[in-house]
Amino acid sequence: MKSLEERIGYQFQDRSLLENALTHSSYANEHRGAGMPSNERLEFLGDSILGLIVADHLYRSRPDLPEGDLTRIRAALVCEGSLVEVAKALDLGSYLRLGKGEEAGGGRHRPSIQADAVEAMLAAVYLDGGIGQVRKLVHSLILKQEKERTAVGRDYKTALQELVQRESGQVLAYHLLEERGPDHAKTFSMEVCLNGQPIGSGEGRSKKEAEQAAAKAAVAKLERKP
Repeated sequence: MKSLEERIGYQFQDRSLLENALTHSSYANEHRGAGMPSNERLEFLGDSILGLIVADHLYRSRPDLPEGDLTRIRAALVCEGSLVEVAKALDLGSYLRLGKGEEAGGGRHRPSIQADAVEAMLAAVYLDGGIGQVRKLVHSLILKQEKERTAVGRDYKTALQELVQRESGQVLAYHLLEERGPDHAKTFSMEVCLNGQPIGSGEGRSKKEAEQAAAKAAVAKLERKP
């Protein structure tokens, strides 16, 4: 636990809160006699805390943006994919307490479990050190990704669809080019075609992320056209 505290830059006064944040329901169910609760309640609290801190930051730092763009940016920052990246950077999966079945099924690398643990950990920091400490953590772990993960919250697949629909009869299709890496850390390469012709490609840690990257490349290409 001490090594995780060093990674996040916060030392708990009550370390049992951190232990609780890392306890999956499968482990809690197998150890009911020990009275160890799962991290589900902390996850519930952490989700709200994260949403509030990100919304507050965006409201103050992006006064020029309308509500719709703010909503899209917030969604990109607090989505499962964003939280999984945080979990991987912290190697949070190695600290999780899982039941034997979940462990055997690869739960340590399951995106939903990792993302939930990040939210639970944020709630634990909030309960232990207050809103100021968890705000620092959210800024260092999540809000630093703002520029990388969002381009004014733009959904490039939607933007591409809107571009090509200016002319009738246009057909977009996404194709998987390559899938590489182990199951818990795969990289996908996708290509987007317009009327059968490639117009963009990109990579991501999920097919959806790779499609967005391909669409972004295609939008840039089409928007450069006179």
